[in-house]
Amino acid sequence: QVQLVESGGGLVQAGGSLRLSCVASGNILRIETMGWHRQAPGKQRELVAAITDGGSTTYEDSVKGRFTISRDNAKNTVYLQMNSLKPEDTAVYYCNAHRVFTRWGLDYDHWGQGTQVTVPS
Repeated sequence: QVQLVESGGGLVQAGGSLRLSCVASGNILRIETMGWHRQAPGKQRELVAAITDGGSTTYEDSVKGRFTISRDNAKNTVYLQMNSLKPEDTAVYYCNAHRVFTRWGLDYDHWGQGTQVTVPS
């Protein structure tokens, strides 16, 4: 069973930085895409950033230039460095692993439990 465990959330003042980490485990051979999504109260979950195992990245427009996604394929770990944080970044951040190849086959999506990021206004 594939599991994703996130860490690194917390409360930070506007303009500050946080680094989120997510480790995937469970007889994984390859994870095609890893990403971070977020969900603020009363809003739909949205993609923040994603990265393929080849290193291609994509970002939501509002975080471009402030957030950086990276991954360590050997450790099945993805990171999200968040700088210049704003109150509107406040949300629960979820790690996602898309198209996960395990010894038993292909799984399409796995999610972490979420980590809270709070930036007071």
